[in-house]
Amino acid sequence: MIQDVHAMFYSSKAEELRAFIREKLRFPYTDVGDGWLIFDVPEGDVGCHPTEGDPPSGTHDISFYCDDISKTVADLQSRGVVFDQPVADHGYGFVTHFTMPGGVRVQLYQPKYVKRARKPAARASKSAAKGKRK
Repeated sequence: MIQDVHAMFYSSKAEELRAFIREKLRFPYTDVGDGWLIFDVPEGDVGCHPTEGDPPSGTHDISFYCDDISKTVADLQSRGVVFDQPVADHGYGFVTHFTMPGGVRVQLYQPKYVKRARKPAARASKSAAKGKRK
């Protein structure tokens, strides 16, 4: 049974990118050896968007989302994150972008739609399963 999603960023500056995510975005992580960090994210979702050539079919994209984009942008800027553009209303949410080390450009958005909350039982069973694997 699929439990979640694992995403990867490929970067010519992988060490700097790991430090950026650890220090600026403050994601919790596990060091699986030799400084190879696997970051935990609190929740996720997957969208499937239509395209007619721009971007090309098969393109992947990763976005981070937040509850309050103004506060999140201000907080990240205080940690040295530089945004590529001002926040704009894209219909589904309020959107901006920033670039991480190695030229990895990501979207940050505040969704206008309601996120379906995970059920406490699902979190508990996931935590129990993690405990068994140690």
